[in-house]
Amino acid sequence: MEFEHSLAFAKKMDQQDPLKAYRDKFYIPEIKGKEALYFTGNSLGLQPKNTKSFIEDELEDWASMGVEGHFQAKKRPWFHYHKFSKQALANIVGAKPLEVVSMNNLTANLHFLMVSFYRPTKKRFKLMIEKGAFPSDQYAVESQIKFHGLDYDEALIEVAPRDGEHTLRTEDIVSTINENADSLALVMLSGVQYYTGQLFDIKEITKAAHEAGAYAGFDLAHAAGNVSLNLHDDDVDFAAWCSYKYLNSGPGGVSGIFVHEKHANNSDIPRLAGWWGHNEEERFQMEKGFEPMPGADGWQLSNVNVLSSAAHLASLEIFEEVGMTALLEKSRLLTGYLYFLLETLNNEGEKIEIITPKEPKNRGCQLSLFMKQNGKKVFEALSNEGVIADWREPNVIRVAPVPLYNTFEDVYRFYQIVEKTIA
Repeated sequence: MEFEHSLAFAKKMDQQDPLKAYRDKFYIPEIKGKEALYFTGNSLGLQPKNTKSFIEDELEDWASMGVEGHFQAKKRPWFHYHKFSKQALANIVGAKPLEVVSMNNLTANLHFLMVSFYRPTKKRFKLMIEKGAFPSDQYAVESQIKFHGLDYDEALIEVAPRDGEHTLRTEDIVSTINENADSLALVMLSGVQYYTGQLFDIKEITKAAHEAGAYAGFDLAHAAGNVSLNLHDDDVDFAAWCSYKYLNSGPGGVSGIFVHEKHANNSDIPRLAGWWGHNEEERFQMEKGFEPMPGADGWQLSNVNVLSSAAHLASLEIFEEVGMTALLEKSRLLTGYLYFLLETLNNEGEKIEIITPKEPKNRGCQLSLFMKQNGKKVFEALSNEGVIADWREPNVIRVAPVPLYNTFEDVYRFYQIVEKTIA
């Protein structure tokens, strides 16, 4: 599409947008009595207006039924609550319902999955992540390595961008895997890198890891609901994500996991077990001897967090209505328009550098703006103008035009404020 540099063009795009009605399904925060320009769906998605009714359904059942709500709740019996999100999650991450389940929180799930898929031996013990991975991932990996009694510096491989570059090249990731093929146990990268917004080539990386004899897992915190994912077809071993970013399920919302079908019935895979992962038909016999449920369900531990999961279902209902195909198409246009506008400010490259890849296939809707001058002052000025964006040390402003509730006019007005601020 040929973009135009005008507010009239932005308004025309909004009028033609087949998803324009979905903005009204969300609460938009206000600043100084006006709707904010909210570009932080990459940190916390906005609240869908149906969230309250979903949670109230469960509160009413709890009030009127007490414990009987586990089997007699009017709409969604709590005993089966983890099943109600399966199809929607499978559609979002490109999986089979057997391969996904909603549970726990993100970092906890990464730990539980690494217990199963990071199984170092004397020869094969190295774990690879990207340099500058999200801190929680770094800490989780560090503690897993040390838990196994290994030397952290010897066991950890960090693959970094080339000098003078901000993002990783797929060939460099694959090359690093191949160089360590004899000693590599696990490759665990982000799906979308939190700082740069780069979408990694999950299929190619997974293929290289498997050819090296290693497992491949991904943290999809910034990818789920944001980019096209095909975890089953790409042969990924495991993945985990949160639900509070692009999936709009509330602060600290319930996480989700993917475990490939090929591992579905392998009860020999070591895991930290809990009773909600035990054979559902025999769960209340209260006998010793763990028998995992097939698929991702066998990694569950405890009862479902029903209230958090209710908020999750409210958002997933919207995702099912829209469908990922339509969502991704609008995202491509919306973020492309933002990229186009910001580039017009940056012909000299003196004040802003967009470090997120330009090609839509290599990113989602997040753009990371590397501020070369007065970055924190620019960010504070944007905030004073009603923009809710995201600052990441040492010098990046992250903005994410989310297709479910951001508009082309939002994008144009953001550009106008940035232009005025950096002038």
